[in-house]
Amino acid sequence: MTRNAHDAEDLVQETLLRAYRAFDGYTSGTNIRAWLYTILYRVRTDALRRHGRTPNTIELVGDGPAVAATQERLDADALEQALWGLPEAFRAAVVLRDIQDFSYTEIAEILDVPVGTVMSRIHRGRALMRRALGGRRP
Repeated sequence: MTRNAHDAEDLVQETLLRAYRAFDGYTSGTNIRAWLYTILYRVRTDALRRHGRTPNTIELVGDGPAVAATQERLDADALEQALWGLPEAFRAAVVLRDIQDFSYTEIAEILDVPVGTVMSRIHRGRALMRRALGGRRP
């Protein structure tokens, strides 16, 4: 999420500190992983706001049907570059679904948006990645 090991360490420390302080608000028996990711995402969002960086939104023009998958193996650097090229809202949804393997409902809770918005962001994020990768599926 941060593209920097030192920032990632600070993010984890701040997340654990906030989780410790708010542990009395945790409901036993619920998904603690999703609860911690919600805190992590909010810590990161707060840090971005403090630094005056807000996610840019873009208008998708001509977002047509998905391109058929090819059998080519994608270069890891190209895949990473395509992922980091996504706007923040789309990247967060794609990372939580495709890398962290959260369900749509869990992602909606983490990002504090409706499930339909999560599905839309994942679809559009994947479409943008396909476009960045020249039509190949990641």
